[in-house]
Amino acid sequence: MIFFYLFIIAGIGLLLYMYIEAHRNRVIHDSIKIDKLPKSFENFKIFFISDVHKRVISEKIIQESEKADLVVIGGDLVEKGVSMKKVEDNIKRLSAIGPVYFVWGNNDYDVDTKQLASTIENEGATILDNANFSIKRNDDVIDLVGVNDTSLGFASLEDALKECESSCRILISHNPDISKRISSADNIQLVLTGHTHGGQIRIGPLGIAKRGGWYHELTHILLVSNGYGATHLPLRLCAPSQTHLITLTR
Repeated sequence: MIFFYLFIIAGIGLLLYMYIEAHRNRVIHDSIKIDKLPKSFENFKIFFISDVHKRVISEKIIQESEKADLVVIGGDLVEKGVSMKKVEDNIKRLSAIGPVYFVWGNNDYDVDTKQLASTIENEGATILDNANFSIKRNDDVIDLVGVNDTSLGFASLEDALKECESSCRILISHNPDISKRISSADNIQLVLTGHTHGGQIRIGPLGIAKRGGWYHELTHILLVSNGYGATHLPLRLCAPSQTHLITLTR
């Protein structure tokens, strides 16, 4: 009988741990070397957050991130049932870090997309829907490129790259599968993605989706973030919630 009670206690302890892992407020600080980064963009900082889902972004995240040159939301800002008031509050908090850019994820289509787009833009954020935005410093330029969701068939890398002004391009995509479509001619050096939640619940090396982390591909560096929120069950194991403050160096 004692073993039964120990099993129950261990199970409750594991569930509590998994709940805590799913609600962490962690900012990972990374320094990434970009060979084609223009001199003026040395130490350029990007705050990246994906897969917010139902969570309210903690003030702890805002304080730890301080100021960044820009903020990128890598899709799944919402899911079914999330109010536009929560979207407003989250965008306002992220705007305290820096100017905000957003790309669509699959769960963003669970709500009224026109209302979501209007809410995002009314809070001063920019939506990159198969589009790009040129960032200028002195005489130097880099391009921030955003694609729509690949899993729903809405992504067009060709459209997103049109009229890019530089040979240094940072691609934002909710789904890391976009990495397979990139060629050397695209001049993309860095790709920031989420979607997989790092598998959300992993047992050692085993998980239902791609592990979170940095990957050095043939033509670019790829980030797959575990994301900030969780879907279905608010539980995580070996794939804790995370956000990123990325410093670019030459």
